[in-house]
Amino acid sequence: MSQKRSIFEEVASGDTRPAEPKGGMIDTRPRGARKAIRLWLLVLFAMVWAMILVGGATRLTDSGLSITEWKPITGALPPMSESAWQVEFEKYQQIPQFELMNPNMTLEEFKGIFWWEWGHRQLGRVIGLVWAVGFLGFLVTKRIPTGWTGRLLGLGVLGGLQGAIGWWMVSSGLEGRMVSVASYRLAVHLGLAFAILGLITWYALLLSRSEAELLQARRVGEARLFGLGTGLMHFAFLQIVLGALVAGIDAGRGYIDWPLMGGEFFPSDAFNLEPLWKNFFENPALVQFIHRMVGYALLAFGVMAVLKGRRSSHVTTQTAFSWVGAMLLLQVVLGIVTVMHAAPLHLGLIHQLGAVVLWVLIIRARLLARYPIVQSIRGSAK
Repeated sequence: MSQKRSIFEEVASGDTRPAEPKGGMIDTRPRGARKAIRLWLLVLFAMVWAMILVGGATRLTDSGLSITEWKPITGALPPMSESAWQVEFEKYQQIPQFELMNPNMTLEEFKGIFWWEWGHRQLGRVIGLVWAVGFLGFLVTKRIPTGWTGRLLGLGVLGGLQGAIGWWMVSSGLEGRMVSVASYRLAVHLGLAFAILGLITWYALLLSRSEAELLQARRVGEARLFGLGTGLMHFAFLQIVLGALVAGIDAGRGYIDWPLMGGEFFPSDAFNLEPLWKNFFENPALVQFIHRMVGYALLAFGVMAVLKGRRSSHVTTQTAFSWVGAMLLLQVVLGIVTVMHAAPLHLGLIHQLGAVVLWVLIIRARLLARYPIVQSIRGSAK
């Protein structure tokens, strides 16, 4: 007769304790070298930021046409002898900028503008090299997180495209009666630089947090605030491109009174060029007027977005939008001061630096609207 068992007796021998929970599938995926890739992206960010400033200085010093050929490989070496310098100078003497604007330029003065353009191109080569070494290194060692290979490869593709657009821009000033590059090509060149910088910023911010944390944060994201952040980002990008048009034709040096322009609200010579469309790209009066009006509209839209952001339920998001508001006001003041001083080199570069800072702050605020950092009642992040 079988012996009765207690209802409390284990049915099977051995340790039958339940296994520890292992978490969701997202936690079991290979995470890749998120920190290392983020550090690499931050290096690229600093280099692209420097590239934008050097490019601005190159434009404001009228140095962009000093190198009249595109040699991606052999052009990495500057002239190494006086005879080589003379050859480069003779090439420059054959373009309209020398004939119409700098006919009395000496070889020593030419060297001054040459180094700006050479430095700009050289920095572009170094950025391409840093990207290639980093990307291939992470790819070969299989340390790229799932879903990130295409994004990181895309940065390199955009960088290569930027180099080609750079030459397309420079070539516009080498013929006809042009004394500088075409302003609309400069706007495309600068716009793509800010797009690349924006993508690097977005990626670096995403990689600063785990996939699990981002997934949880998105569930409490604020869709309307994210939409406002997206609109503000696009609005700021438009203003940046318009700023490139202003710089491309030195429109910031023609009307130096504020809030009027030449004593008028709307300059009377805004449509002096023919055909009509040329005024929107080449007429300093109309180009600066549009830049001013869009700046005012951007400020109004930005204030609305910041006020909405200040009502976010997440403290970090509130702070991020507050920083956007403060920088937006500062950038408007910098723009007014720059134009009232006829856009000297140092103020022009400071204004451009302000655009970079504002751009990054807007992207950060937008990301925090979508992926907020949730905090406990005591204020510590969860």
